[in-house]
Amino acid sequence: MKLRIAKSIMLVVALALPVWAEVAVVANPSVGASEISADELKRVFLGAKSSLSDGSAVEPVLMQSGAAHESFLKEYVGKTDAALRNHFKSLVFTGKGSMPKSFASDADVVAYVAKTKGAIGYVGNAAAAAGVKRLAVK
Repeated sequence: MKLRIAKSIMLVVALALPVWAEVAVVANPSVGASEISADELKRVFLGAKSSLSDGSAVEPVLMQSGAAHESFLKEYVGKTDAALRNHFKSLVFTGKGSMPKSFASDADVVAYVAKTKGAIGYVGNAAAAAGVKRLAVK
């Protein structure tokens, strides 16, 4: 009986994890756009694009780890953390790009994005986002 209850609890937790890991894309208020396409977001976070379709210059900001980071990479970038870091290392090595800033917490990402013109990042969906605007991903 106890084993059945434990398995049921584990199943409920496993099903709820993706909800906890949802992300919100945040940008400095200087970014003119209120929405961004998934393709444009991917290109920004792969260093292939430095401005949005509305002309706003952007600088990607990464999380260092965590559920929001993994969820964002899987859903929007299509790379693992290691693959993304290797991608940027090759851009740096060839002189075609630089490593984006990365932060350990949602609060650190929000603080940096709020004070840095053109910064765009992501945080957990439930994170406080004072001083930044949330971009809808279409």
